[in-house]
Amino acid sequence: MSLPRAFHQIRLELAREPQHPAGDARTGYLITAPLDEEKRFDAHLWKAHRDNCRVVRFRADDKDVGHLLHGPGGNWYFRYDIAGDNDEEAGINLQSERFVTGEYISIREGDFIHAYRVTSVERL
Repeated sequence: MSLPRAFHQIRLELAREPQHPAGDARTGYLITAPLDEEKRFDAHLWKAHRDNCRVVRFRADDKDVGHLLHGPGGNWYFRYDIAGDNDEEAGINLQSERFVTGEYISIREGDFIHAYRVTSVERL
């Protein structure tokens, strides 16, 4: 099955923060998801192709593969243990974020919020 043209692979890399004054290209996310004409997540295409909407959380020496999920209130979040009870990571206002190279996206990881920079958006 081929995916609609709206599907993209989005790369987010850790932006500058006190522990990483230059950011960190080895810490981030690869998101496979449909984007609408305004470069926002497309909830209608997500619903039709939810199993294809994936997230890879990568670190210098580790990676986790999960799903992009759409929840109540239009919120988007990442889930790595789809059948279990592991905590998920939530984006801050991801429903209104535009996935355009150079933009910044905030993601809550446990008790911390980190900023990530969109470094690439490629059509699949």
